[in-house]
Amino acid sequence: MHDHSRRAVLGAGIAVAGSGLLGACSPSGDEYGMDNSGLGGNAGPAAATPSEYISPYGPEVREREDQRGPGPVRRLQLTATATTLDLGARKVKSWAYEDQVPGQALRVTAGETLALTLVNQLPQPTSLHWHGIRLRNDMDGVPGITQPPIKTGTAHDYHFTAINPGTYWVHPHSGVQLDRGLYAPLIVEDPKEPLKYDKEWIVVLDDWLDGVGGRTPDKMLRQLNGGRPMAHGMDHGAAGAPAGGAAGGPASGAAGMVAGAASGTPLMLRHGAKPSPSPTPTPTRTAPPRLLGGATSGLLGGDAGNIAYPYYLINGRTPDSPQVFRAKRGDRIRIRIINAGGDTAFRVALGGHKMTVTHTDGYPVKHRTTDALLLGMGERYDVLVTAESGVFPLAALAEGKKRSTLAVLHTSGKGAKKFKRPKELDGKLVWAAQLKAAESVRLESRPPDRTIRMRLTGSMRKFDWAINDRPYDPSQRYPVRAGERVRLTFINGTDMWHPVHLHGHTYQLPDGGPRKDTTILLPHRKVSVDFDADNPGLWMVHCHNVYHSESGMMTILGYQK
Repeated sequence: MHDHSRRAVLGAGIAVAGSGLLGACSPSGDEYGMDNSGLGGNAGPAAATPSEYISPYGPEVREREDQRGPGPVRRLQLTATATTLDLGARKVKSWAYEDQVPGQALRVTAGETLALTLVNQLPQPTSLHWHGIRLRNDMDGVPGITQPPIKTGTAHDYHFTAINPGTYWVHPHSGVQLDRGLYAPLIVEDPKEPLKYDKEWIVVLDDWLDGVGGRTPDKMLRQLNGGRPMAHGMDHGAAGAPAGGAAGGPASGAAGMVAGAASGTPLMLRHGAKPSPSPTPTPTRTAPPRLLGGATSGLLGGDAGNIAYPYYLINGRTPDSPQVFRAKRGDRIRIRIINAGGDTAFRVALGGHKMTVTHTDGYPVKHRTTDALLLGMGERYDVLVTAESGVFPLAALAEGKKRSTLAVLHTSGKGAKKFKRPKELDGKLVWAAQLKAAESVRLESRPPDRTIRMRLTGSMRKFDWAINDRPYDPSQRYPVRAGERVRLTFINGTDMWHPVHLHGHTYQLPDGGPRKDTTILLPHRKVSVDFDADNPGLWMVHCHNVYHSESGMMTILGYQK
């Protein structure tokens, strides 16, 4: 293992704590919980791996990494800490990387070896998952399965070769920590980048409740599931249509204006004016219920989500104090869009512009022009736009929740600017099932060697989410073997949509569809996806609504020896 003791971190870590995010490139060469194996704090993954399955620490994993080849080493450091964050509308106490949300973008070039040290200064154990990355299994960041939890006051080293360029992100895989401020973009640059563009804009979408009126994600989960322990064992006590089915048109009940996050009033952005001072953090008090009732979306096939969040953010900002991205008229801009939310799908459009979709979940697609996109939690899309002259809202509608947020593209002009709801939000919408994989990444056509059926089960009333009627059990395995073409058939037997995520691989949607690692599955629909079993180890499959996964909707694919 590559863990550092509390003494090492605290003794040598005064500089570590204050160093922030570091980067270098060199030549190659009871807020406390348990891990999700139920084996205790220091239990390693090998202890949880039956003998017939490949261990995350097995020689097969090392051999696969050796085949990828070592590259120049990119060294980074990340510190997870409790902090106060300025969201624009207010300040909140939460957890974040390097005292900011989102965390600073991590960048590496495909072929390089990423060596990152995560320092844990949080009041509970944590981890770091590399969402969408095809990496060695022992670096996947799932406590109790691929590593022990990273204890408070210690650090953990991650190192792997990044082989696939694209837009990815990092977040914990520990309880509901994802729904705090613990997330950051991860960009794997293509050394032979085929796209031509002048500027890049990373856009991270989020729904926010942590630190507002005494709320925390842990309290929200207990409210939703009646206090049952989390699937990850971290029961803290204290403190057109998406893939899988047809859809109706745009949700009819959405607000007619881009609204301020804390109210239903139209947003007025006085562009260029100094923002008013942010208020101090609100004292903790008992929060009223934030459960969502009556929120529906035709695009999502019914219920839109479980939680009415007090704020929706783009790049950590509420819409009354948005991020402003500056460019020149005629600039070609690559926008990398990441949905880091816990319970919200976002419909995204740039007012006054068409978007050309070039990638989804890191992989190139045949280019497709659209007015708007729909992103489930965990999904990413890359688009190209050519900037017009003026000031334009990049609007993100919390699908079915009748709330919005925005950022601003500024190329010319000044003074007060009042944004109406961009007509593009109700225009042509592209979703994953309409896209086709680029020829360079399309899987070779062949019948599956193995088909695994996973039925998503449970209900909003009982909050008993599961796969094949079985809530998460870290000892369960769905077997695969190296070299197989595996077909996963996801069947949604519930009344709610789910974004289904597979670790360590990308699958292909039917009929030459895009390569994905996260896919929206509508209620009472099914989708079959194929992937090549070429990355040995133990890999999670789960709903990327963090409240569903932590209530039981996840399982494990295991490579047999």
